Formats: sequence, structure tokens, C-alpha cells
Amino acid sequence: MLDLGLEGRTVLVTGATGAIGRAAARAFAEQGARVALAFRHHREAAEALAAELSGPDGGRAFAVPYALDDAASPRWVVAAVEEHWGGLDVLVAAARRRGTRRDPLLRFEDVPEEHWRPLVADGFVPAMRTVQWAVAGMRKRGWGRIALVASPQAPDGAVDGEFHAVARAGLHGLVRGLAGEVGGDGVLINAVCPGPAPPDRPPTPPDRPPASPDRPPTTPEDIARAVLFLCSAANGTITGEALTLAGCR
Repeated sequence: MLDLGLEGRTVLVTGATGAIGRAAARAFAEQGARVALAFRHHREAAEALAAELSGPDGGRAFAVPYALDDAASPRWVVAAVEEHWGGLDVLVAAARRRGTRRDPLLRFEDVPEEHWRPLVADGFVPAMRTVQWAVAGMRKRGWGRIALVASPQAPDGAVDGEFHAVARAGLHGLVRGLAGEVGGDGVLINAVCPGPAPPDRPPTPPDRPPASPDRPPTTPEDIARAVLFLCSAANGTITGEALTLAGCR
């Protein structure tokens, strides 16, 4: 069996009450890691998950507030984990902020800057802040793993797709740019991107049986398994990559 080397490691999962965050938290806990569950609104759900994952000693998981729109929150949540467990080994940034949407009736050139700036910034600035605080301790300790869960690819030609595409490029740029700087200190960083929605299929001719999808859709558990490997000791070389899980393509 492949040893992931996560027993006793400390993990911070942001967006822990979302489907991907919950799946990731459970995956790490099953490997013996201690998991901090960062939440925004759903305190009861986060605390219930912490109770589920805490283990016999009751100390393997705890819930901690986290707000993407608060510039001080990333520093506070990382400090809380480091104080609680003496350090942070793994960051899984699965939280996403639902930013404003541009007016679909406006053409690209008519969208005011005060409207498009949040569309771009909301997509990657909070993750950058959290990574910045998390990576400092990882470099000092000589080991760390970071996985950013990036937004799924928008269809070509989607309304306001250009601004969200810039935000996605910002996340990918963070991963590519930071990998070289921190790799020598034992820190690896990657992005995991859920695949696009399956394309529309033509109707099946009446004389043929219904066609089945080539591959099943990507599930939160699929994403969690990819994150688990990338953030484990079994991954010793993969860094600076954006992995798209296109199971439905």
C-alpha cells in the first residue's frame, strides 16, 4: 500500500462545509492527519464535522471561523492552527467567494472598472493572502503542501467569462510563480480544477440503445483524492501544476 505519510500531519481546509471541503477533510482524517475546518457561515455544520473527525482522543479536528472578504482573516486562521498544533503542514484552499456578477446586457467595453475589478479580485486575492501566511511557517520547518481548488472552466463565450478567466489565470500564475521560490524549502504547491460540465449529446437514434457517458462526472470525492495525493509525502516532485479532473469530458 502506498504510504502517504500524513499520519500526525496538520491540515487546514478552507471552505470545509462545502462539498469539496468536506470530502477533502474526511480524506485527510482517514489518513491520520489532524484537520482544522475553516468555515464562514455554517458553524453548526463545521462543528459537527469536527466532532465526526476528532477521533477517540477528541483532539484531531476543530472548527475555526474564516472570511474571504476580511483581509485579516487568513493571518488569524493560520495563526490559530499553528498555535493549536504547533505548526501547519498542509493547506487546502477550497473556499470560494461568490463575487458580484457583471450586467449581462453590457458589452465588454462598457463594463465599468468598479464592476469588473471585484470580479477579478474575488477569484484569487483571498487565496493568495491565505497562501502567503501559510507558506511562511512551512518554509521554516522545511516541509509543506498547498493545494488550491480553482473554479471549473467556464464555457467559451460565457457572459462575464473573460473576467473570471482572468481570475483563474491569477490562481494558476500564483501556483506556477511560487513553486520555484519555495520548492527548495520543501514546499510544493498545485491547483486542482474540477472539470467542465459534460457537453450536450445529440439524440440517440430510435434503433439504437441509449448511449452511456464515456466517463462518469467528477465528484467531490474524486477531487479530494487528487488533493490528498498532491498534499502527501508520496508526492515528492509534482509542483507548479494545475490538474484538471475532466472525468466527464
